[in-house]
Amino acid sequence: MSSSVWGNEKTQFFTKLTPEKVLDAVDALGYQCTGRISVMASMENRVYEVEVDCDESQISSPSEKFRIVKFYRPGRWSKEQIQDEHDFLFSLIDSDIAAIAPEKINDLSVHEDTNGLYYTLFPKKGGRAADEWTDDLLEQMGRLLARVHNTGAIKPAEHRLKLDIPTFGESNLEVILKSPHLPLEYRTRYEHVCLQIFKLSEKLFENLKYQRVHGDCHHGNILINQHPFLIDFDDMSMAPRVQDLWMIVPGRDEYAIQQKHILLEAYESMTQFDRRELRLIETLRSLRIIHFSSWISLRFDDEAFKRSFPHFGSAQYWEKEIFDLTEQIGYIQDNLNESGVAGY
Repeated sequence: MSSSVWGNEKTQFFTKLTPEKVLDAVDALGYQCTGRISVMASMENRVYEVEVDCDESQISSPSEKFRIVKFYRPGRWSKEQIQDEHDFLFSLIDSDIAAIAPEKINDLSVHEDTNGLYYTLFPKKGGRAADEWTDDLLEQMGRLLARVHNTGAIKPAEHRLKLDIPTFGESNLEVILKSPHLPLEYRTRYEHVCLQIFKLSEKLFENLKYQRVHGDCHHGNILINQHPFLIDFDDMSMAPRVQDLWMIVPGRDEYAIQQKHILLEAYESMTQFDRRELRLIETLRSLRIIHFSSWISLRFDDEAFKRSFPHFGSAQYWEKEIFDLTEQIGYIQDNLNESGVAGY
């Protein structure tokens, strides 16, 4: 699991990135910036929209005048892990799947600035948020994910994390138990409920196929431009295919059940799917809850995290976490007792 970057000598450069340093990094790749730059929303990394000089007679859209510049938080991903992300995006483009792959400059997509920060340039591509999942849009999304996963299965991401209990469960729990943000009076209860989840879920991970998946396939990472496409492969991992499917429709109510049917039927019209993976959903949901607390804990010295999660570390926060994870145990037990998963 990634470790805390605080204290890493490069972090000071990351937290003090200025527009001038960003523009210098883009200029160093052979572009000439106009000086127009804007900050884009990103908690984990630093992302900017930069305008570059170009011959307007040679472009077909105003978006072509801009580049999206992404600086990776130091200490999180190695250069090889970032390259795994890029290689997946290149393979999607090669398979004629809508995606935003980074630009290659001198045959490289991962660059390093003068302070040792890794960064990359993406073309700008517009799209709208997927606010409401119509039946037609769900069918399109199911077919898209099937094609993404078929491409993802061609080769592994050798340096990326494996979405399993040791990596996303036990390692995250270790981080949380060592964190000063978990009060002593909650440590035993929190540890106990997490260990119950890990123990219950062990057999669900047996004999599963792992492959490249998006890994963080929530609504905010899906845009519509005539058809849906995925953005932000930063959390790409080696995981069962169901990791991407359940996050499209994470609910459990009757309406969500109907949507899941539509999504999965469209998916299976394009590729095979091992329905045993459906029994993993509640465990994957649990691991995501634990991972989220670990992530905030590691980043809480960042003022942006303190502003975004003002109640993190409070009694109310941990009471809710323990309640939610305890509730997850019941759902996991239901999946263990059934041959399939209700709602599919």
